[in-house]
Amino acid sequence: MFDVGFWELVFIAVIALLVVGPERMPKIARTAGLWLGKMRGFVSSVKQDIDRELAAEELKAVLEKHAAVPELEELVDEISGEPLKADEHSDSPAVTKEKQAAGDDSGAATGLTTDDQTK
Repeated sequence: MFDVGFWELVFIAVIALLVVGPERMPKIARTAGLWLGKMRGFVSSVKQDIDRELAAEELKAVLEKHAAVPELEELVDEISGEPLKADEHSDSPAVTKEKQAAGDDSGAATGLTTDDQTK
C-alpha cells in the first residue's frame, strides 16, 4: 500500500528528532508503535470476521444445494422402506429403547423394516 523504503524512514526519524527533541523521542516512538500494533490487530480481526462470514455463506450454499437433491431423498426412502417424516430424522438411543420396550418392532434400532427382520 505505502511503499516506504529505508531512506524515507531515516529521513522521517531525523525530522522527528529535530522537531520533538531527544528527550521525548523514545516516548513518542513507543506510543506510535502501540497505535500501529492496535491498528494491525484491528485490521487482522476484521479480515478474520470477513473470512468466517464468507466461509459460512459458502457452507450454506453447499448445504442448500445438497438438500435440494431428490436422489438423496429417494435413496433414504429406498433404504428405510418408507418416507421419513419431518420429526423422524434420527432416533436417539433412549427413544429406540423405549420403542422396543413398548413392543414397537419397527426396526429403528437396526435400520431394517419388519419384513427384513423376520427373514
